[in-house]
Amino acid sequence: MNPPAVPLRKRVAILISGRGSNMSALIEAARQPGYPAQIVGVISNRADAEGLKTAQNLGLSTTVHSLKDYPDKTATDEAITRTLESWDVDMVCLAGFMRILSAEFTLAWQGRLMNIHPSLLPKFKGTDTHRRAIEAGEKTHGCTVHFVVPELDAGPVIAQSSVPVLPGDTPETLAQRVLSAEHRLYPQALKQVLAHADTGELQLAG
Repeated sequence: MNPPAVPLRKRVAILISGRGSNMSALIEAARQPGYPAQIVGVISNRADAEGLKTAQNLGLSTTVHSLKDYPDKTATDEAITRTLESWDVDMVCLAGFMRILSAEFTLAWQGRLMNIHPSLLPKFKGTDTHRRAIEAGEKTHGCTVHFVVPELDAGPVIAQSSVPVLPGDTPETLAQRVLSAEHRLYPQALKQVLAHADTGELQLAG
């Protein structure tokens, strides 16, 4: 009797701009037995991104595609796509990628492009979410993993994780609590998406 076939793991690339702490969380998850993804490469829009060194030290392919090296955003994103295609990527995860991608790119990768955002979307789209949550008097804050669409932070929600806003919280203390939640949520959400990618059974949050 033949042993059961081992499911092929999906090939995932990560886009970063900085230290890549969510990148590290995804890489660590993908090293666990049975996880449905393998991280095949990391792309940054900044050559000085600390996360590139982390990825290189782990033996991952890395490259930089910066706006300053191309005529415009479209040309930059076309270069990113060529790299992703050369890596035979199934899914792309944005992990602190601090540049708005072109509509052409997001549409080309629609359904295969994920992001994690530090708020409970649709609340507090954009930046400076922790300060805005405190100033709005929110009792609960958190993070959201969602599919990326051309409109900023408006794609279908995959999963969310909540944290309390505590008395005396500053944007910095709240950010730390949310970041810890992000590190748990993103690997879970990616696993959820990939586990159902071939069946079409994924149930989105909300």
